[in-house]
Amino acid sequence: MRKALLYLTAALLSVGVAATSAASSTQTGSKVTKSSTKKVEKKQAKTQTSPSRKSAKTSTGKTSVKQQAVANARREVSVTPVVAAASTIDSPGLRSANALVLNALTGQVMYEKNADRATPIASITKVMTAMVVLDANLPLNELLTINEDDIDTLKNTTSRLSVGTQLTRGEMLLLALMSSENRAASALGRYYPGGKAVFIQKMNEKALQLGMTHSRFLDSNGLNPGNVSTPRDLALMVKAAARYPAIQQFSTSSEYVLTSNLSGREMAFRNTNPLVKSEDWEITLTKTGYISEAGRCLVMQTTINGAPVVMVLMDSDGKQSRIGDAQRVKKWLETFHPPQAQRAG
Repeated sequence: MRKALLYLTAALLSVGVAATSAASSTQTGSKVTKSSTKKVEKKQAKTQTSPSRKSAKTSTGKTSVKQQAVANARREVSVTPVVAAASTIDSPGLRSANALVLNALTGQVMYEKNADRATPIASITKVMTAMVVLDANLPLNELLTINEDDIDTLKNTTSRLSVGTQLTRGEMLLLALMSSENRAASALGRYYPGGKAVFIQKMNEKALQLGMTHSRFLDSNGLNPGNVSTPRDLALMVKAAARYPAIQQFSTSSEYVLTSNLSGREMAFRNTNPLVKSEDWEITLTKTGYISEAGRCLVMQTTINGAPVVMVLMDSDGKQSRIGDAQRVKKWLETFHPPQAQRAG
C-alpha cells in the first residue's frame, strides 16, 4: 500500500498536480502523503531537467516513454459530467424521477413531479412498519431474536445482525429506521401478534386509513418490489409518522452502539442519511431506501423558512443524488420561496 501511495504521489507531481490537495485527507493519510512527498521531491531534485522540458522532450530530443504514455492516456479520456437541470423559480431542477414537496402545516404543494406515479418504495416501507408496531403498544423493552426467517433470500442482502442476535423491540425499531436494517424490520413483523401475515394486513389497513389509496405493502422491510406507492401517498405517510415521537427520535439519530450478545463486541450503526449530522438542517423525520427496482429514494420532514416541509424524492439518478436533490429543494425554497414578511400592527 505504501509503495502504491509513493508511486501515485510521484505520478501526480510529474504532471504538475498541486500537492496541497493532501490537506483535505484524514490525519493518518496526511502523514503518509507528507512523508511520501518529501521522498519524491528529493528524487526529483536529483533528476530535474532544464526548463525546456515543457516541450515534452528529453535532452536527446526524443519523447520519453513515460511522457508519451501520459499524453496518449489523456487523449483517450472522455468525461461526460451528469448534472441536474438548472434551478428556476418554477423548479428546483431535481434528478429524482418522481417527487413532491409540500408544506406539512397547510398542505400547500410547492413542487411536484410525477406525484401520482406508483413505483416500488424499497426501505421507505419501514416508516409504515414503525407506525404499525407503535400502534400496537407492544413493549419496547421486550427481547426479540433474529432467526433464519429474517434472512433475505429475495435480494440476498447481507446484515450485521447474525442469526441469534438478541435486541429489544425498541433497538430493532431504531436500527430499522436509522440504519435501514432489514433483519430488524423482518423481526418486528414476525414478532407481531398473529405473525407476519397479520402484520402486513395491518400495514395495508393503516395505509387506507391515511388515504394512501395507491399504495400496497407485501413485507415489512421493503425488499419486495411489490411494495409500491406514489409521492402523494408517501407525503401522507410522512406527515402521519412525524407525529410519533419515537419515529422522530429513531429516524434522526446519527449513531447507535450496541454490544453483541453473540460476540461480546461493540457494534456501531449509523444513519443512512448524512444530513442528520448537518447543522444546516433541522430534520424531524427521515428515511432512505434503495433496491434496483426503486432506485435511490428519500423522504423527509424538515423545517425550511420556519415552516415544516415534507420532501418525497423517488428513483433519484445517482448514488448521492437523492441527498443532492434534498439540498437543491432547500436552496430553491430559500431562494425563490422565502417566508412572507409579517405585516406590522
